[in-house]
Amino acid sequence: MTNEELKQEILRLKREKNAVILGHYYQRHEIQELSDYVGDSLALAQEAQRTEADIIVFCGVHFMAETAKILNPQRKVLLPDMEASCSLAESCKADEFAAFKAQHPDHMVISYVNCSAEIKALSDLICTSGNAEKLVRSLPEDQKIIFAPDRNLGGYINQVTGRQMVLWNGVCTVHDAMQAEAVMQLKVEYPDAPVVAHPECNPALLEVADFVGSTKAMLTYIKQSDARRFIVATETGILYEMRRENPGKEFITLRDNKSCACDDCAYMKLNTLDKLYRCLRDEQPEIRMDADMIERAKRPIVRMLEMSRQLGIIK
Repeated sequence: MTNEELKQEILRLKREKNAVILGHYYQRHEIQELSDYVGDSLALAQEAQRTEADIIVFCGVHFMAETAKILNPQRKVLLPDMEASCSLAESCKADEFAAFKAQHPDHMVISYVNCSAEIKALSDLICTSGNAEKLVRSLPEDQKIIFAPDRNLGGYINQVTGRQMVLWNGVCTVHDAMQAEAVMQLKVEYPDAPVVAHPECNPALLEVADFVGSTKAMLTYIKQSDARRFIVATETGILYEMRRENPGKEFITLRDNKSCACDDCAYMKLNTLDKLYRCLRDEQPEIRMDADMIERAKRPIVRMLEMSRQLGIIK
């Protein structure tokens, strides 16, 4: 089938099966175009809760589909490619982290949502890149904390809050590979372009950024800024939404420096129209989790949502 035929079949199957398609910001643009909702992982999982869909098709990576299942245990959750993993989630294995946690028995565990269900189940509180700083600031200063799995996000939160959280040594290999030197070379070429960066980037790059924030925060910053062009240090899938929301603005990525083609996540790009079609047709691959794991992984997410409401981060 042609891409256009695939799109029509996907839409037909979605209607027939009462399915909702969730697309992460880093997905291929043709998948974002077909998605009922486009956003970051937690927001998408929450969006699914508000629908009456029988089937949730999560076009993202494995831990994101797991989160959708945790928050929607009675629904069938599908992932177009079960091999769509995540370097950050893979950097934190449950048995190794359990041993690490045991070495710090008086520490609270805060885990970034970009982790497996097993790590969530070992955590006291989940955070996102958008709410991590406020959640950490809300805790007593004498509260000892382990932050997992992203050392870059954790290090950034330590820097802006003055905390000394113990960091698990994990990274997103895509964000961590982006180099400050490449950004500075682009700044010389485009001095009027603010640098926007995701806090998963390495500390050297964050030092030269004009704005550091979550994917959603970057989108908001760009929309509200008077600047006409921006240097973007995050996964290139976000450019689809940036251009859609800001048709008159220009976006420059690290690959424009010619020294780096490191801003694509191969895992995110595993999902294709053909795989999405077959996933809906066959209702496979399906995310399956036992009830005990769902319950244990859900607790720190619910705690995050409750704290976020109390802090006015969400309504």
